[in-house]
Amino acid sequence: MNIGLTNEKKCIVTKELTAQSMGSGDLPVFATPAMIALMEGCAAESVAGLLEEGTTTVGTHIDVQHLSATPIGMEVVCKIVLKKAEGRSLHFTLEAWDESGLIGKGEHDRFIVYSKPFKEKTYQKLEK
Repeated sequence: MNIGLTNEKKCIVTKELTAQSMGSGDLPVFATPAMIALMEGCAAESVAGLLEEGTTTVGTHIDVQHLSATPIGMEVVCKIVLKKAEGRSLHFTLEAWDESGLIGKGEHDRFIVYSKPFKEKTYQKLEK
């Protein structure tokens, strides 16, 4: 993986992406879980095309600050940078911006896994 790799992902804040709808609060503003999902998705997409066939990445850690509320109808843009890659471990910095400025920032770790064994191990939990 190339250190310094960047990616952007955008969304428009809809009613479904509000704290009120997602159950993370009672206001009709962009939900923190929605911002985190946008950030994780942006990081995952940034490396998806670079991975060995049969592999994917999974999130293992995220540390995020949600700094400012965003209303329904406004666009949010996530920007990520790959800061470190050691073996199968990837470390990203994250920022989210709305049309008024920075609304969130943080760090995120992802780990490269082999999809089939990962799913098999996960679903073995149902057998216990």
